[in-house]
Amino acid sequence: MAAPHSVDPAQLVEELASAGVSPDLLQTMIATMANALMSSQADQQCGAGYGERSSERTNQRNGYRAREWDTRAGTIELAVPKLRQGSYFPDWLLTHRRRAEQALVTVVATAYLLGVSTRRVEKLAEQLGVKSLSRSQVSEMATHLDGQVAAFRERPLDQGPYTFVWVDALTVKVREDGRVVNVHALLATGVNADGHREILGLDVASSEDGAGWLAFLRGLVARGLSGVQLVISDAHPGLVAAIASALPGAAWQRCRTHYLRNLLSRVPKSAQPHVATQVRTIFDQPDADAVTAQYGRVVDTLTARWPDAAEHLDNARDELLAFTAYPREVWRQIWSNNPQERLNKEIRRRTDVVGIFPGRDSLIRLVGAVLAEQSDEWTENRRYMGLDLLARSRIRIVTTEAAPTGSEALMTTEAITA
Repeated sequence: MAAPHSVDPAQLVEELASAGVSPDLLQTMIATMANALMSSQADQQCGAGYGERSSERTNQRNGYRAREWDTRAGTIELAVPKLRQGSYFPDWLLTHRRRAEQALVTVVATAYLLGVSTRRVEKLAEQLGVKSLSRSQVSEMATHLDGQVAAFRERPLDQGPYTFVWVDALTVKVREDGRVVNVHALLATGVNADGHREILGLDVASSEDGAGWLAFLRGLVARGLSGVQLVISDAHPGLVAAIASALPGAAWQRCRTHYLRNLLSRVPKSAQPHVATQVRTIFDQPDADAVTAQYGRVVDTLTARWPDAAEHLDNARDELLAFTAYPREVWRQIWSNNPQERLNKEIRRRTDVVGIFPGRDSLIRLVGAVLAEQSDEWTENRRYMGLDLLARSRIRIVTTEAAPTGSEALMTTEAITA
């Protein structure tokens, strides 16, 4: 999406609303950038930055005055800087109020949608009558947004134990060293001790290799991730080994949806509906014993006509049936990565607007803001899992032989009290 030189802010606000952006988030971003802009202008009038010792300083700050600002995004609470000598009030807010509002909403909306390119923000800020806004000041405004995202990404994970964790990756295009490259946004969500879903982490890696996943998972553990019993994911390269290394004792559930796509590629297209139906019957059984028995029957049925697919399915038995060690009531939530996929769609709605990000920082800024908003919504919604189900789901995995993957480990389960 190309940034126009003149943008209708009302239209942008409507686009953000239709994309699912909450008014509270938009108001917070407008307030952040407006306050940063006023702080920058006050620093220019003082001849030095806030708290900076300089021989060129001609004035000093003296607190703030509160002011309400009515915009199309709602009423914004502003903190206008006060000076010890004379006074400061932004001309763009006083004499060109409507024009200033339009321009600032445009700046914020474009920053949110496009990842805050300094050159783009410079041009849009000119609509405010601010001709002296330097690139360093624009970067400082973006840094305020980065601070909010960083605080969310680096917060302690102290709501554990996190019995179930879903991990996945999104491929996104960014510009690096004058060329467009694919990077991978690594995401993790979990169910905390209170039964609510929670965004656990976000990071960007150059590739989905074992090193990237291991660093990501170790970062989560360092922030307090604990009590993980089951990790649900696709079979990303290196991920399963990283899970075994960073989360010893946790079992791995391979996403049944992603696996079925892989399995169907091994049979003729005309046979795919039949094979898919056969595999789905495995997951329609009432208890763990029935699931295991049906799995064997499906493998035997496929062996007669498609031995390659049958062998592939048989080899994936342990990693596909890890969910059977847990209560029947949570099977639908833990046997696939579908809960994570729904979150990925929300992220894609925002990143697809950008197309190619100007850098990794802008990618983290946008995706981090989306995740922070989603995590707040989950906190306010009803529990994702009941406390009694979580108590019954907390099991101890005892491996009888060292193995890097769930499919190679012989496991027994022992129920423990909550």
